[in-house]
Amino acid sequence: MRPMLAKAGRVARHSVARRARLFVVLICLAIAAGHIWQSLAARMVQLDNTRIYSGNIARTLARHAYDVFQATHGALINISDRIDETGTNHAQLHAMSPILRRLASEMPQLDGLYIFDEHGNRVASSSPPRAADANNADREYFIYQRDHDDPEPHIHPTLLSRSTDQWIIPMSRRLNHPDGRFAGLLLATLRLDHFNALYQTVEIGRDSAILLLLRPGKVLTRQPFNPAFVDVDLSRDPAIGPVLASTGSGHALVHSPLDDIDRYVSWQPVQGFPLLVTVTSTRDEVLAPWRQQTIVYGVAVLLLLIIIAVFGWRLIGQIELRLVAEDRALQVMGELHQANQRLEQLAHQDGLTGLANRRHLDTTLAAEFRRAARSGSALSLIMIDVDFFKQYNDLYGHQAGDECLRRIAEVLKQRQRRPGDLAARYGGEEMVMLLPETDAAGAMQVAEKIRAEIQALDLPHRGNPTGVVTASAGVCAMELLRPDERTAQDLLGRADAALYDAKHGGRNQVRLART
Repeated sequence: MRPMLAKAGRVARHSVARRARLFVVLICLAIAAGHIWQSLAARMVQLDNTRIYSGNIARTLARHAYDVFQATHGALINISDRIDETGTNHAQLHAMSPILRRLASEMPQLDGLYIFDEHGNRVASSSPPRAADANNADREYFIYQRDHDDPEPHIHPTLLSRSTDQWIIPMSRRLNHPDGRFAGLLLATLRLDHFNALYQTVEIGRDSAILLLLRPGKVLTRQPFNPAFVDVDLSRDPAIGPVLASTGSGHALVHSPLDDIDRYVSWQPVQGFPLLVTVTSTRDEVLAPWRQQTIVYGVAVLLLLIIIAVFGWRLIGQIELRLVAEDRALQVMGELHQANQRLEQLAHQDGLTGLANRRHLDTTLAAEFRRAARSGSALSLIMIDVDFFKQYNDLYGHQAGDECLRRIAEVLKQRQRRPGDLAARYGGEEMVMLLPETDAAGAMQVAEKIRAEIQALDLPHRGNPTGVVTASAGVCAMELLRPDERTAQDLLGRADAALYDAKHGGRNQVRLART
């Protein structure tokens, strides 16, 4: 009766200690979970504020770009209409110079207005002529207008002006003779500084950037300005290209190919023009306030948890002092027993299939081979390989492949009819059945039954001509070994060679090692 009461008392004391420990743990978990939830919520708020703020800036700057390009577009249309009325010969075009100078002076965004003839020669301009820009037939905008009969003004990539040595964005319109032939082009050049000066006044962040892009993704300008980034085509980048291809506005986290930094990007198309304004902020900069706040709160929460844990565990320790001495021996014995079981399982069993592992197979095969050689008894080995297993993994996934191996392993386990039989996983999709006291004929029967039972599992396999999972097997027995083959590896190798014959003979079959 006394031992039973003592045992009941230990159980009761353990129950109190467990409940107290659980209470302390739950309190700590609740506090930690609350802090984590608050931190994640604050992160979402920070990201949402960044999205709204940068999105508003992108919309404002897109509106500014629209006003600038729309005004330039209107000026080109106006000048083109005048040219259509007066004619396209040199004298008539040259007479347009005063009008070009007046318009250029009224539009602060313009670097200049120019008229070029069909040969690329400058005929009229808003600025004094220079020898360097007397002929611009090699410029991309001239080639485009010459080869495209498009009456609408066209925006071109940023370049360095030969007339003013300034970075400019060209906007051109084709001029035609009355018979429709190419007569030259009308060119407006927008100062890049006009955009950069505005972008410099926008306060986003120290490492933030504003880009004006020409679709599908060429950089017209970037603030902070870096000439190396001008004319870079971001649409070719696999990460940011799909983002720029969207027709509407948006916000995303992308890896910038310009400076190799993760950035939050808000983009806004410019209405009516193939332009896109993007406002970007680095992820580190956006999340820096959140991180600082989280660290401060985290330290405070950690100190609170430490205080609760220390006092709670001290209280629990007082409760457990009387239990430690009497329970320690049993606990150690139980831990040792569990550890030995785990070690023994790890040493002999394959974790996926539950079959013997390679190490256990090698040990058992060597011992059985020595015993058979010494006593002259029979010993056979079957090597099994799942047909088209790589295709199975590709078609159904690795989890399905693992389940397939487990189902096949169950077939081999059921064929371990005698104490000496051993089914093992040799590696990958290869498995081995070791059959002591079994000759070649008996091993062939066992192998054929295994093959048939695997096929009877009826596991679907579109990559196998049979439509289901099948296996091939190679069999070798001691009596088939040549006089110079006297090792366990020879037996294994001959079985592997027979498996190879089965594979090349059409699969889903059993082959006996050649004598």
